[in-house]
Formats: sequence, C-alpha cells, structure tokens
Amino acid sequence: MKVRPATKHQGFQREINRLNTMNLTRNYKSVALAIAGVILFPSCATTGNAKSKSTTKADQYAVRSVQQGKASWYSVGTNSGTRTASGQRLSNEAATAAHKTLPMGTKVRVTNQANGKSEIVTITDRGPYVRGRIIDLTIGCAERLGFRHRGVAPVKVEVLGHLMTND
Repeated sequence: MKVRPATKHQGFQREINRLNTMNLTRNYKSVALAIAGVILFPSCATTGNAKSKSTTKADQYAVRSVQQGKASWYSVGTNSGTRTASGQRLSNEAATAAHKTLPMGTKVRVTNQANGKSEIVTITDRGPYVRGRIIDLTIGCAERLGFRHRGVAPVKVEVLGHLMTND
C-alpha cells in the first residue's frame, strides 16, 4: 500500500498546528513560573517606598579631592599606539583615563557637568597635553558620558579613596 504525500496546504497546516501547540505550551510554562516566583519569593517584590535610595558601590567611596575643568577623549587611533604609560593595553571601551599628576591606578569619578552623567574610571595613562584640559578619557567613556561628538566637556573629577565601611 502506497502512502500519498501530503499536499502543500496540508503540510503548512500541520506545521502551523505544531507551532501553535509549542507556543501555547510556552505560555503555560511562563505563567506557571511567574506564579511560582510570586509564591516562593514574595520578599523580592517592591513595596513602592519612594523615599528609599539604593546605594551603589560607587556611592561608598570617600572623596579625597575635587578638580574642575575640561575633559577630552582619546582612542587607540589617536594614542600613537596601543599601550598606556602604565604598560596596560589601551581599549577604546575601557573605563580608563589619562591624568597629568595622579598616581597610576587611582580611581576617579568623572561627572559631565553639562548633563550630570558620571562614571568611575582608573588612571592608566599620562596626559592630556593640551592646555586647559585636566583629564583625557577613552572614547567609550566619552560616549557614555555624552560628549564624544562634541569632543570636549566641562567636568568635575573627584579623586576617590578607599571604600567606606558601615562599621
């Protein structure tokens, strides 16, 4: 006895039915997981207390000194090589910067005063070598702080000390 092959329409209909069954099963599983999450982990739900402020690791650093001035950016293409003064390989996306006098490895919080965005970076290079600028950031940092296209931005540089403890 020969089995007749299915017509195109029947083949498509079978595939649609199979996919619908899979999607329905996925939906049931998602609902079940959501219900289980609410039952098993009720403490994870927020209470809506607007007065609470979460503290991040960045908020716990002690500020040792503050400088204000202009920041610019540099990249692998503008650095005349891929190594920094500290010997580390320069990465365009890394949270690193160049400063004239701060020791290598110093952590600083750089805040773009034009828009309030800030990022903690590590000093790994020397510079900038342009009068009036106090720090050179990688191009990735400049993008995240919102001044890559402008090239230069007014910034506040906070030199950070050790993490504060809650003892």
